[in-house]
Amino acid sequence: MACIDRILSGWYRIDLPQVLTDATHGEMRGFEIVTARVFDTEGAEGVGYTFTCGRNGGAIHDLIGREIPELAVGEDADRIERIWEKLWWGLHYGGRGGPTGLAISAVDIALWDLKAKRAAQPLWRYLGGRGPTVSCYAGGIDLEMPIDDLLRQTDDNLAKGFRAIKMKVGRPKLSEDVSRVAAMRGHLGADTPLMLDANMKWTPDQAIRAARAFAPYDPTWLEEPVAPEDVAGCARVLRDGGVAVATGENLRSLGDFRQLIASDAVSFPEPDVTNCGGVTPFMKVAHLAEAFNLPVTSHGAHDITVHLLAAAPNGRFLEAHGFGLDAYIEHPLEIRDGLAIAPERPGHGMAFDWARLETVKAN
Repeated sequence: MACIDRILSGWYRIDLPQVLTDATHGEMRGFEIVTARVFDTEGAEGVGYTFTCGRNGGAIHDLIGREIPELAVGEDADRIERIWEKLWWGLHYGGRGGPTGLAISAVDIALWDLKAKRAAQPLWRYLGGRGPTVSCYAGGIDLEMPIDDLLRQTDDNLAKGFRAIKMKVGRPKLSEDVSRVAAMRGHLGADTPLMLDANMKWTPDQAIRAARAFAPYDPTWLEEPVAPEDVAGCARVLRDGGVAVATGENLRSLGDFRQLIASDAVSFPEPDVTNCGGVTPFMKVAHLAEAFNLPVTSHGAHDITVHLLAAAPNGRFLEAHGFGLDAYIEHPLEIRDGLAIAPERPGHGMAFDWARLETVKAN
């Protein structure tokens, strides 16, 4: 039996090559990565990470480096459900989301990476192995980008192998959003999937009005039209707006997704493996969605999530997120003719360039 021997945390700040904008977070010039490295008593290592839009990285780093080892070191590294439950309840009073949820997510990812490596299997096979490919879209963070630049970005993404595009909406004037969506649909043609993301900008009434205005342009979904806690409002948008709804990237537990799905408030449940608690609850959300005959999509961390959607029978669209780590990892995600390819390397197969990360260390 291999037990958890130690857990190490790293905290890094990475500048973005260009300023990114959305309707709620505004201008984003960089992001934080917090890593979890779990070593077992036989010397094997699993790696996980989480990310932020620029705040709270220090709190997450402290939780992974100081709080979580007190609960996890000495545990059987293969008993991930036990470890997850111990962390959830051990940190529960100050947790249930926020930095605690992100910290647990990073450690849980590392444990699954370690377990699949010990089994000498890629994570997608270890989790069930539906198939190695997942439909993938380019997730633009581009609300303030001039329309000509937006279309150029789209052409660049199509040239990289993407066959589906997401753009931001939520500008002060709905007419501006509609004009941009119309231009994008005209540029893509009728058959390319187009997703729209409002980043929680609107009230339910505003979102319904916007959804009806976008409907003629056949969006695959309208993402996060209202605040994540407004489940009843999201259900209204889905019922009355005339377009599908994707949401869930800001939900922090399986229970949150149960309420969302059971309330008929979502078409595409959208967990983020780096903040929903990790691989363990992500796969439970996927199977919960499957029980309701819903496809599951994802947010962020595409190098990890490609495995999870490749394992899930209802995995539909993988987001290739704007906070990419290509410059800091050995094997960037492979995109081929609209499909993301889950690697065959053991574990999640994502190897950080630790020396390069050291150059952007936050502490």
